[in-house]
Amino acid sequence: MTATPEATEATPTIVLVGHGMVGQRFLEALAARGLTATHRVVVLCEEPRPAYDRVALTSYFSGKTPEDLSMTDMEFIETHGIELYVGDPATAVDREARKVTARSGEVFDYDVLVLATGSYPFVPPVPGKDAEGCFVYRTIEDLLAIEEYAKSKATVGAVVGGGLLGLEAAGALKGLGLTSHIVEFAPRLMPVQVDEGGGAALLRTIEEMGLTVHTGVGTQEILVDAEGAVTGMKLSDGSELAADMVVFSAGVRPRDQLARDCGLTVGERGGITVDEQCRTVADPHVFAIGECALASDGRVYGLVAPGYEQAETAAATIAADEASFTGADLSTKLKLLGVDVASFGDAHGTAEDCLDVVYSDSRAGLYKKLVIGRDGTLLGGILVGDAEAYGTLKAFTGSVPPVSPESLVLPAGAGAPAQLGPAALPDDAIICSCNNVRKGTIRDAVTEHKCTTVPEVKKCTKAGTTCGSCVKVLGQLVTAELEASGVEVDKGLCGCFAQTREELYEIVLALRITTYQDLLDRHGREEARGGDGCEVCKPTVGSIIASLAPTIGASGYVLDGEQAALQDTNDHFLANLQKNGSYSVVPRIPGGEIAPEKLIVIGEIARDFGLYTKITGGQRIDMFGARVEQLPVIWARLVDAGFESGHAYGKALRTVKSCVGQTWCRYGVQDSVRMAIDLELRYRGLRSPHKLKSAVSGCQRECAEAQSKDFGVIATANGWNLYVGGNGGATPRHADLLAQDLSDAELVRLIDRFLMFYIRTADRLERTSTWLERIPGGLDHVKDVVVHDSLGICDELEQLMQAHVAHYRDEWAETINDPEKLARFVSFVNAPDTPDPVVAFVPERDQMKPDLPLLSIGMRPADVLEGSAQR
Repeated sequence: MTATPEATEATPTIVLVGHGMVGQRFLEALAARGLTATHRVVVLCEEPRPAYDRVALTSYFSGKTPEDLSMTDMEFIETHGIELYVGDPATAVDREARKVTARSGEVFDYDVLVLATGSYPFVPPVPGKDAEGCFVYRTIEDLLAIEEYAKSKATVGAVVGGGLLGLEAAGALKGLGLTSHIVEFAPRLMPVQVDEGGGAALLRTIEEMGLTVHTGVGTQEILVDAEGAVTGMKLSDGSELAADMVVFSAGVRPRDQLARDCGLTVGERGGITVDEQCRTVADPHVFAIGECALASDGRVYGLVAPGYEQAETAAATIAADEASFTGADLSTKLKLLGVDVASFGDAHGTAEDCLDVVYSDSRAGLYKKLVIGRDGTLLGGILVGDAEAYGTLKAFTGSVPPVSPESLVLPAGAGAPAQLGPAALPDDAIICSCNNVRKGTIRDAVTEHKCTTVPEVKKCTKAGTTCGSCVKVLGQLVTAELEASGVEVDKGLCGCFAQTREELYEIVLALRITTYQDLLDRHGREEARGGDGCEVCKPTVGSIIASLAPTIGASGYVLDGEQAALQDTNDHFLANLQKNGSYSVVPRIPGGEIAPEKLIVIGEIARDFGLYTKITGGQRIDMFGARVEQLPVIWARLVDAGFESGHAYGKALRTVKSCVGQTWCRYGVQDSVRMAIDLELRYRGLRSPHKLKSAVSGCQRECAEAQSKDFGVIATANGWNLYVGGNGGATPRHADLLAQDLSDAELVRLIDRFLMFYIRTADRLERTSTWLERIPGGLDHVKDVVVHDSLGICDELEQLMQAHVAHYRDEWAETINDPEKLARFVSFVNAPDTPDPVVAFVPERDQMKPDLPLLSIGMRPADVLEGSAQR
């Protein structure tokens, strides 16, 4: 515990006004320099809660609580004797007397005053801006107010501003169930970060998510009704937009009023003027850091990373150490509405005589641009849709990369040379821009400070502790440095097994091990033997045993005996758990083809049980809202009608999507529906490291989007082309061509081999797209193994698949005919006839949606389910 000074007249006092992310970093910097032991430290915080992660603010709407977002360790505050006054901001500063008055009336003397008052949302001065239903998007309290209003009084929301926070706000409104609009005055979204091409790619992706974007127009007036509540907006082009909620997110302005009132110098456009030590130019006893400060280079920085640097600089100056802040890198990597967006360096190409290297795929929502100097120097770039290479590219900014520029933006499989890895970066490359941590610092943490894991390096260097975008690169660097130092790196699956998933697969297959406990007792780490395992290895081994069940003699039913205990919540009940504790029912519809009689059955079941129905992008009809005890009754009717499990809950084949093919389409050259049905029925129930998706297109027009799937098939006049390793999710990837002009038999044989080779060698929870890029040799190696049988294992791979096909059994058909298995489908083990009271619904658009009246701040849906069987 650090000793803290007793408050005496001789004890110098530091008063910090504002306790946001930058203010908290300043306190940590003081503590690191021992200043909390020699000074009294007072913090005046305006918000009703201590510092929290404002960068991750929107994650509140995806289940994070204010406590999850908190960045304040109260033990740290108490250990260092920091006096933290929450909800009590400074209202006046007397610089001559060196006193600060708080809203409570308490007055604090100071020797050093640090202003970290941040910024406030800019609200355009339009009529109606203060009407009921108008909000800003800046604090947790703002989010709570938006959430409450959206639940009770709004169905359509409009966000003013298409920048970072504007897009996050629009996504939040959509997540709350509102129809969402974005109004941006600039001609494109995120005009500061991306150029016209990047804005177009971002626009396409966001519109596909169901949000409506209005660019090139401003807000002239907020329309209100007789009671003063929002009814819409009048735009600068004369049009009107109906909306009953408006969220302003049109930028921020420095909060410098306190400084103005006490006579400190501020910039023409706002911001407290400071020198390179972050000391105000008007008073050497007053510092300003973060978004309220106008730095010596004439900028007000609105990013957290420069604020952190300013906090460190101010703390060092107070400690009489040499430090300066002369500017900061404005590079950013964000995930907006699930879309990666990054910009770095001279992203807009303002340097004289520079060149652009651009890769664009509007269908996939990808846009990548590099700005290159005539001498080959990488000056900057923009990445939309796929920012995987951001860390490497940013680190090479200002230097000549050791590979050609196009190789840095072309996707895998598009003819690009091998991508650069983190090991190729120079020691002065910035790995964590939020905390300004260089590669050399990370190497020192491993070699000098003996850190051997990513968490240890994060604690030692602060790298990866803010936005987290560098954690993957951080892990690669730690592993590379340990290996270079001759340290044996533990690549085991978890603390229970020293083997990788691939090695465990081989052990299970070779020794015909049929239970997790047997594998753990015979091959687990010595300290884990005889134990219960962990949440990492249990589902992983469960998946391996299920994949190999027919070959090794294990039960293929995931809820038999010990297998049931290895499954997560979804597999445990053969259904996907939804946010209010209900479940979804997803019957298989191979190829999307369904007879009218079966459509009627689905409609009748949805009507009789009051289920919400939705046609998905995977050619399924999902039914939502079933209580756990209703699942067997619903599935009994579906099985009687000829349906079987769609495995939407499992790490298994989900769907094989198809177009209508040559049967109906005038462009079709093959029967894509028949092939999709054949493939889905062949691979149904195949357990794998991650979910599998497929599609079959009947011609090169590619209506089924086969190249965004784990394995996709496209018809040609001569047969079928097979593509593998695609992903249309959060990190889109075009699939690679494995073979072309295949017959039906050749196609099936190669898919058999590919899938079983993937299941055999992939890591846990690794999609085929990631696996294909990770496996040594990449596509060329996979092609050698699967097509040319370079390892001589193709006969075995085919036999493994044939065993799966021959022994497939529908899980729900087995479940409804076994009273012992049916016993698990209850909400409460000790009261099996009692339905879960949390599962409630309210009407919406002639159907229903979850009603979560019990949820409040600090209580997530999972918390409400505490005590039920699924916990």
